[in-house]
Amino acid sequence: MTNTFTSDVDGAKALVEKYETLRKEIGKVIVGQHDIIHDTLLSIFSQGHVLLVGVPGLAKTLLVNTIGKALGLSFSRIQFTPDLMPSDIVGTEILDEARQFKFIKGPVFANIVLADEINRTPPKTQAALLEAMQEKSITVSGKTYKLQEPFFVLATQNPIEQEGTYPLPEAQLDRFMFNLMLDYPSYDEEIDIVKSTTIGKANEVEAVLSPDEILYFQQLVRRVPVPDNVYEYAVNMVAKTRPHTEKAHDWANRYLSWGAGPRASQYLIIGAKANALLTGKYSPDIEDVQRVAVPILRHRIIRNYTAEAEGISIEAIIKQLQ
Repeated sequence: MTNTFTSDVDGAKALVEKYETLRKEIGKVIVGQHDIIHDTLLSIFSQGHVLLVGVPGLAKTLLVNTIGKALGLSFSRIQFTPDLMPSDIVGTEILDEARQFKFIKGPVFANIVLADEINRTPPKTQAALLEAMQEKSITVSGKTYKLQEPFFVLATQNPIEQEGTYPLPEAQLDRFMFNLMLDYPSYDEEIDIVKSTTIGKANEVEAVLSPDEILYFQQLVRRVPVPDNVYEYAVNMVAKTRPHTEKAHDWANRYLSWGAGPRASQYLIIGAKANALLTGKYSPDIEDVQRVAVPILRHRIIRNYTAEAEGISIEAIIKQLQ
């Protein structure tokens, strides 16, 4: 696949075409949610993972399944429950007929893994998935197994029910490139959804890409050149989130108890590169950094009591920092 295009410019043009075709295929099944689809595809091409927060019934599972089909990738879904064990995710060793240990792979051995309601399971089980996300491999009984590439985790959380949940610690939240908030459809979109889902006819989604093509485009994103002023803007924005430091913004000192780490700066640049390519540009500018700033910083900065008392949202704080 890497030899298909004579130059990176040809590869970038092909990515834009594939991206438009992907959106059309996904649009056969998913009504609306254009920004969520854009950001999910963007994170796949950036080799990132996504935490999707939304109330039940907003088609989160259908969205991920549809994206997986359109990308030509294998898909597995893990329903996280309080009694889920790490072996239910990564797999387990069994004794076969020849009295030899044999490893049975778990659902994490897929290209796209939907971790449904990740905050419903204890930290030990959450950690099994988060290790796979970070290392792209898992270790069982001292033996390491590489996961299939491309590998992408989309975890969901329900923002309403907090009974019996185990919220992800900040260090683990940091593993996710994006935190996307899935909202209710508009009135017209909901009418389209009801019309298309109550007639007993399902639209088939065609595979637009192969795993090799996705791996090629992921490497292409990494090779995108970035001007120094864009690097400086991204790092400066993250530095502004850290209260009571040299570059801290007034709003950070007033409303934040904790700022974002260096991984936020890295993701801002990678996300800006991917956003530039998907919108037909060969290099990112400051607008591309601003486009990805909210979903990247949303789960990396922590509001203090003053912000909560005054009703200042995380999104409002991030807008001030731009």
